[in-house]
Amino acid sequence: MIAAASPFDALAATYDEDFTRTDLGRRLRSAVWRHLDATFAPGARVLELGCGTGEDALHLASRGVRVVATDASGEMVAETVRKAGAANLSHLVEARRVPFEELDAAGPSLGTFDGAFSNFGALNCAAALPPVAEALGRLLPSGAPLLLVVMGRWVPWEWAFYLRRGDGARAFRRLRRDGTVWRGLTVRYPSPGRLLRTFSPWFLRRRLAALGVFLPPSYAASSVSPSTLARLDRWERRIESAPLLPRLADHTLFVLERR
Repeated sequence: MIAAASPFDALAATYDEDFTRTDLGRRLRSAVWRHLDATFAPGARVLELGCGTGEDALHLASRGVRVVATDASGEMVAETVRKAGAANLSHLVEARRVPFEELDAAGPSLGTFDGAFSNFGALNCAAALPPVAEALGRLLPSGAPLLLVVMGRWVPWEWAFYLRRGDGARAFRRLRRDGTVWRGLTVRYPSPGRLLRTFSPWFLRRRLAALGVFLPPSYAASSVSPSTLARLDRWERRIESAPLLPRLADHTLFVLERR
């Protein structure tokens, strides 16, 4: 069977240039890596959902963590394979094309894991979250950590940015009940409470952290000077888990634990 093309296939060649290597991209990824490094020790075997170009997988592999990196985009998977080979980390990074909808069926062939994670809104592109939560519940053993970075629903930065430009439709697009359509894909923005309820049959909440409550969304980063960006980053990292802040961020980091 020929795999269906993913909307992200066309982005694989330029994603790192457009986001990963930008000042904002480096700061946001570094913030996530602090949590990943504190969670996954060398020797652990970890599942990644929505690996993109493999930056997170390669970072963990450089520390001795074994990563099974999955993505719905064949081009993103190919880029991950290429980068792992170039970094001499192919023995620690296994990249596979596994869409969210096929995660449960692929489970037996994936093996066992010590934990799992998904970064930068990959889960927002899932057709439905309950099957993903159930599949992860089956894949992970009791006590295993699950880290999810999900695009938020209430983002004052976005409201202000687009309202200032007279674009009310974009300002409040995340509040639409049925999500928004992007390149033929429906992107949904669950509230933190809804996401936690979805995963609660299998996972306990341990921590929430903000990623982009002071820092701007990527499309607005050019409107902020590098010195201001650095200052906003310092403030955000100091209070990223303060009450309410994770619920008002461009992305929210959920730290969960398998029951």
